[in-house]
Amino acid sequence: MSKRSAYDVIVAPVITEKATLASEANQVIFKVSRNATKPEIKSAIEGLFKVKVKAVNTIVRKGKLKAFRGRVALLSDTKRAIVTLEDGHSIDVTTGL
Repeated sequence: MSKRSAYDVIVAPVITEKATLASEANQVIFKVSRNATKPEIKSAIEGLFKVKVKAVNTIVRKGKLKAFRGRVALLSDTKRAIVTLEDGHSIDVTTGL
């Protein structure tokens, strides 16, 4: 397995109402690569944001069937990581990187 860049592992932060509520519990949610592992996600977050990660939970969200102007398409599956940070650490996802 080749060493991937942290930018290949972490795709984008998730900015939703539920993600904002999770930030109060010292958690941040990111879209990640479909084949990223929990240790890769942990090291990528620690390297990019200079924080300590307590835990990483992952979710694979199945793609939805969408219709637009009579054409039906299946959206691709996405993987999300819920990253719990150690006490005293925080990430401000609204500033960008």
